[in-house]
Amino acid sequence: MTIGIAGLGWLGKPLARKLTTLGYQVKGTVTSAKKATTLQQRGINAFPLEITEAGVIGEPQGFLKSLDILIVMIPPGLRRNTGADYVLKMTHFLAEIETAQVPACIFISSTSVYGDEQGNVTETLLPAPETEAGRQLKQVEQLFFTLTSHTSIVRFGGLIGGARQPAKYLAGRTNLNGGKAPVNLIHREDCIGILIAIIQQETYGHIFNAVHPDHPLKEDYYSDKAEMLGLEPPQFSEKNKEAIFKKVNSVNLEKVLGYVFTKEI
Repeated sequence: MTIGIAGLGWLGKPLARKLTTLGYQVKGTVTSAKKATTLQQRGINAFPLEITEAGVIGEPQGFLKSLDILIVMIPPGLRRNTGADYVLKMTHFLAEIETAQVPACIFISSTSVYGDEQGNVTETLLPAPETEAGRQLKQVEQLFFTLTSHTSIVRFGGLIGGARQPAKYLAGRTNLNGGKAPVNLIHREDCIGILIAIIQQETYGHIFNAVHPDHPLKEDYYSDKAEMLGLEPPQFSEKNKEAIFKKVNSVNLEKVLGYVFTKEI
């Protein structure tokens, strides 16, 4: 079986390595020829591919050819208020996927499709995004579901693992908002475990909220993590302490996949 990973980044590269050890053939994309050459030298079959508002630059059909499963983990990149049209970009890519007649897709989305005002959410609740990134992700989710019945959507929470520990960036900061909000996090190893479970069990046509079931408050979690790392704990303000914050849980990880988390957050 050949699996394509559109987006060999922080999550895509270790996923590719793990799939290879399990005996799958893996192809992936990066945004430049230089990055592709570097990965090819490490034994990863990488293709330079850039998805823009004008179209797909590179050789998309070469990458998509003969794939059994395509995993799309290309983020919207809208946090910097660039005004980018993520929906338009992915519409171009979806046209290439349709031309290649890829049998099955896994689209990586985010819990940002839910708004804070929704409070406790699971996959059974229709998302009501409050951010531009969330709104565009919701649209792209629908486009992928329209493409084929053999599509699953995975909405990851905040990603941690490796050198990525948000407490490092919050250490010593003061007057932070949202201290009473629950964290919605997931470790990279569980991200990989969930994706492999979907592939092995062929569970398509589903939405999965991929978030660890533990939800300590932000002020407690980040203070504890900072102390464990020998850093100055962040200080949160008392503003908005009565506000409603989203808490993301999953029904389908257990019900559909039978997945059990292996890493603490």
